[in-house]
Amino acid sequence: MTAGQMELANGFALPEGELIFTFVRSSGPGGQNVNKVSSKAVLRWDMRASASIPDAAKARFAKLYPFCVTSEGKVILTCQKSRDALKNRNYCQENLRVKLVAALQEPKKRIPTRPTKGSIKRRLENKARQSEKKQSRGLRFE
Repeated sequence: MTAGQMELANGFALPEGELIFTFVRSSGPGGQNVNKVSSKAVLRWDMRASASIPDAAKARFAKLYPFCVTSEGKVILTCQKSRDALKNRNYCQENLRVKLVAALQEPKKRIPTRPTKGSIKRRLENKARQSEKKQSRGLRFE
């Protein structure tokens, strides 16, 4: 990682100046410190205003992680894994980096294929076998 930038895939980098961190009190157990120490990290990033990520990747990010993106296009991630605020900040940053790398990868275009003759033959034989099995179960009136 270069100073001031979060390295992503394919030569993309996100300036760390675009990331806003705040620290709030964590929920859950923590003894006496739970009401005194603000160790939960909250990362905010204005995705729509960022020029360092292509628009197609931004759209994929919003589609892949809709629970992280607000209606204004801001990404909000939180972390309270650790009791240390700096560790939680790093976890948030790494979480954003992993999600952005996934969004930067363009999905492969699907090439439609046709079933082979053998698979068609096996499917039809299986259907005939099933049909005969069920026909033999019926009541017969003589």
